[in-house]
Amino acid sequence: MGIESLSARTSAPEGFLPRLHLFELEDLDWFPHVIRNLATDYLQFIETTFKLHQPIAPLLRRALERSAMTQVLDLCSGGGGPIVDLFQALAAAGMNARFTLTDKYPNLPAFRRVAALHPSEVTFISEPIDARAVPPELTGLRTVFNSFHHFRPEDGRAVLRCAVQAGQPIAVFEIPERSLVTTILLLLTPLYVALATPFMRPFRWSRLFWTYVLPLVPFVCWWDGLVSQLRAYTVPELTCLARSVGGTDYEWEVGRVGIGVTPGHVTYLIGLRSGNNCG
Repeated sequence: MGIESLSARTSAPEGFLPRLHLFELEDLDWFPHVIRNLATDYLQFIETTFKLHQPIAPLLRRALERSAMTQVLDLCSGGGGPIVDLFQALAAAGMNARFTLTDKYPNLPAFRRVAALHPSEVTFISEPIDARAVPPELTGLRTVFNSFHHFRPEDGRAVLRCAVQAGQPIAVFEIPERSLVTTILLLLTPLYVALATPFMRPFRWSRLFWTYVLPLVPFVCWWDGLVSQLRAYTVPELTCLARSVGGTDYEWEVGRVGIGVTPGHVTYLIGLRSGNNCG
């Protein structure tokens, strides 16, 4: 198993803060679906408005090309994240990829909205799908956008091992990072949520109520956002996880790329069967 580490692509220091696996409210089984869905709607709005995943479109395209696949199985999809933007970026590059959205706690209203934009190329699964135990009949390049930090190291290994055992490629992309600058910026999350809410669609009275009257959505986004930063994996940590998975016929690429509009980066881990590496 070969691992190519590309952390030298950026000069910003990693891992300034220690990794703390605190709890995120959205991970709790009892957490109200309405608040979870509104919070993931906000994350999807920010990702698409600022096109935060635009820099990783070429990486995703090369992973699909080298794995000889056109099907993307998105795990932990939340509110749909960057799927529409990435689909359009791939289409603009001449690649006709199909996406399937899945989640352990499916945000079905968001899934339906995303799928309605490109009904023949974007679909979703209504039943819960655990990224650690994906049914073998679901094939394609597995992607995890901004959700890998939800997993403790042993669970993260399970996500990677599940893909390896199924012989499927996997690509993990994470915006959260354990840096002091990005953590400080997230302290203002309640303000960001309040400013963004009037522009979010579709219009919902519940969105206004849980943002301005009883501000649970700003609080959840603030708490979970800070915890996400402290849970984030660095390039060396992802490298260690990949090495511990096994699968001698897999090649792994680990690195970071700058986002551009913020001080942050996208950290990524891509695993393909040998001969299909992304280098």
